[in-house]
Amino acid sequence: MDLFPSLTPLTPPHSEEARLSWLRLLRSRRVGVATFFRLMAEHGCADAALDELPKIAAAAGVSDYKPCPVGVAQAELKAGRLAGARLIAHGEPDYPLPLYDLADAPPLLWVLGDIKLLSRPSIAIVGARNASSLGTRMARKLADDLGQAGHVIVSGLARGIDTAAHVAALPHGTVAVMAGGVDIVYPAENAVLAQEIGEKGLRVSEQPMGLQPQARHFPRRNRIISGLVRGVVVVEAAARSGSLITARDALDQGRDVLAVPGHPFDARASGCNMLLRDGATLVRNAEDVIAALGPAVEDHAPPDPPAAPAPTSPKRGLRETHTLHQQILDRLGPSPLAEDQLIRDLSLSAGEIAPQLISLELDGRITRQPGGLVAKI
Repeated sequence: MDLFPSLTPLTPPHSEEARLSWLRLLRSRRVGVATFFRLMAEHGCADAALDELPKIAAAAGVSDYKPCPVGVAQAELKAGRLAGARLIAHGEPDYPLPLYDLADAPPLLWVLGDIKLLSRPSIAIVGARNASSLGTRMARKLADDLGQAGHVIVSGLARGIDTAAHVAALPHGTVAVMAGGVDIVYPAENAVLAQEIGEKGLRVSEQPMGLQPQARHFPRRNRIISGLVRGVVVVEAAARSGSLITARDALDQGRDVLAVPGHPFDARASGCNMLLRDGATLVRNAEDVIAALGPAVEDHAPPDPPAAPAPTSPKRGLRETHTLHQQILDRLGPSPLAEDQLIRDLSLSAGEIAPQLISLELDGRITRQPGGLVAKI
């Protein structure tokens, strides 16, 4: 169900001042990806959205709210220039085409290296950090063979399977999607590899420059790994692992999921075997991957104009707003609920609910999740 059938094209920043405003809006406290796009849709540009943020926060009961200071955003842009990185905005020509499929596509991406790799056909190879010798050999072989066949290999620069895939794919083209800033290498043992990827491949991150990655950043990073590619190949993964999160993201995004089978007694293979049981494509070699996904053919078709939802918000008094906020919170819990279901439950329009969800998110009372889901904190 399309909650916002009236779509307004999202115009990318046309000047350095506009780019700075985009960055300030995205880095403002409690403004996530979904809130960024909703604010842009409601107010037309980042400057107008920044002006409205304190009012929205005040309506939600936060009296001391201030958007990201100009100096903070300027310092991040300067740090990016010093690192040799480049900031790409949603809607610009170099923004990766596959990410337009994502409901929670990053509004801004820092990139460091060969940006042309983002326009080539890509496949992700992910897997266990504590990979076995056989697992790393398999990852290297797959990455090398797929690279020779014209595919760019995307992974997360983690130790184990990710490292093996990046190393083997480096001569052909590889993209490392990072959980922290594009200038922060994690784990530290991959410092040399990260430098080589920056010189011969590409490093990508949606996080601020200089940000040290924390546990909560990795699941968000994984959606970009799967979003950039045609399919995700999992080589060794435990039953509960980040690789399975990437696989679930891939399924949600309409990407293919493939897995290398493993011995039933090996815990590192349990996740892959579960994926195969549930319908993932079995992979024995690169030929199996190519048979499932097709040959590496570049798509030069221009993207459709990116769009953002444009809800309308009727004026409400403070008492009415408080009552509606309470009604929303009463229907939410820690388990995510679809926004369209919430709208049906309240018998209101999407335009009436959307701005209140923004207010509640800014107030830190709810959290937005991919797929149009919302949960109470």
